[in-house]
Amino acid sequence: MTQPAAPGLVLKSGQGRGVLAATILGSGMAQLDGTVVNVALPRIGRDLDAGLTALQWTVNAYTLTLAGLLLLGGSLGDRLGRRRVFVLGVIWFTAASAGCTLAPEPATLIAMRALQGVGAALLTPGSLAILEAVFRREDRAAAVGSWSGLGGIATAIGPVLGGVLVGVAPWGWRLVFLINVPIAAVVITLASRYVPETRDDEATGRLDVGGAVLAATGLALTVYALTEGPAQHWPTTLVVCLVAGIVVLAAFVVAEARESHPMMPLSLFRDREFTAANLVTFVMYGALGGALFLVPVQLQRVSGYAPVEAGSALLPITAVMLLLSARMGRLAQRIGPRWPMTIGPIVAGAGLAMLTRVGAHASYVTDLLPALLVFALGLSATVAPLTATALASAPARQVGVASAVNNDIARVAGLLAVAVLPGVAGITPAAYDHPAQLSDGFHHAVLIAAALAVLGGLLSAVLVRREAVSTETTAPTLDGTPSCAACPILAPHAGA
Repeated sequence: MTQPAAPGLVLKSGQGRGVLAATILGSGMAQLDGTVVNVALPRIGRDLDAGLTALQWTVNAYTLTLAGLLLLGGSLGDRLGRRRVFVLGVIWFTAASAGCTLAPEPATLIAMRALQGVGAALLTPGSLAILEAVFRREDRAAAVGSWSGLGGIATAIGPVLGGVLVGVAPWGWRLVFLINVPIAAVVITLASRYVPETRDDEATGRLDVGGAVLAATGLALTVYALTEGPAQHWPTTLVVCLVAGIVVLAAFVVAEARESHPMMPLSLFRDREFTAANLVTFVMYGALGGALFLVPVQLQRVSGYAPVEAGSALLPITAVMLLLSARMGRLAQRIGPRWPMTIGPIVAGAGLAMLTRVGAHASYVTDLLPALLVFALGLSATVAPLTATALASAPARQVGVASAVNNDIARVAGLLAVAVLPGVAGITPAAYDHPAQLSDGFHHAVLIAAALAVLGGLLSAVLVRREAVSTETTAPTLDGTPSCAACPILAPHAGA
């Protein structure tokens, strides 16, 4: 059933609740998929006889297409209709999820994961854009706050749910993808019944399809070379791929500078604070993405944890962020972001370094939990002021695209970290099959990630000068301040 456009919906009305439920479940579907797959990786590797490189691609194929097409997906929704593109994304994502469920070998799973990322790039921007477009001004903060807060709950239950599903015989990890089918059916029903169609009637100019193609192609070539290079000892073909990828990414920057309606306006980077915030974002989320890729693998293959135990092990990170991120946002609003963005990454780096205690037969209470709590404390101090600084540095008319750019940079950082960090740390495909060698490589990897986090703090100390920021432009929680949903790695749907 087609609903007439109805800007100014009341949140507590029946239609308002229906809109909120559709957008939360839709974005939550992509979020759950992003948080449960890491827990399933060791079981996927065993069932499909997939080595380390295939598991890296299982994560990165999804992130690659999502990061490359995210900005284009938002533009499509503005022009063609936000509900239409949102529903199309849900259908696309679900069809690809079904393909993942049926994958008989790693290559098919990787291809389906790439298609999942395309669907996520269509539905992710639409979920938040719909809320901003259809609710009356006085209800928007509460609507986005509910979306963000309940997204935090999905972040918390995702790894645990993944561990439970992976342990179910005979389907195991396939249930991680199959669960998207019933959720999608509910989302499509709610969207068709309750969500009014909206679009930006003032959107002019052609879509920046060329920019999207260059970005996706450059990232694909670069990530392919960085992922396959260590395993194949860098043959000439992969060196050529790496050089070609860098050249294509440079061409993307040149094309965006010349494009009249670019999907990534380079003018945003003329602001020192915006550039600094995104540089720190790149370094911090590189550390975060690389570490969180390896922790569940280490816990299951070296420490002997069951999938549900490995999934539950990371819950303290989400719990601490839900508890502290709003308070840290208010603190940064009072004293400015420089010191929280300096101290927070350094503390997070200390927590990552403490993960070197995690080895064979690691105790959760004495070896893992202290490291996670210290890491979560540092991350909580960082995320809110980091996101707020990036958005407060942009002109008011470009806050939406600034949020998307910052989110995309975080995703690209995680993408590159998953491709590069294992090889740099000495986790080769051969080492992956030997717990002692894998553990040594893991310890090297978390120390590298810790150094990156500390570098993020030092960059903030040198580059960030803004005295105070407003958190009103970030995705708020119920009290209007940023939550862990502002973290694109822990909550992959947020901030787009």
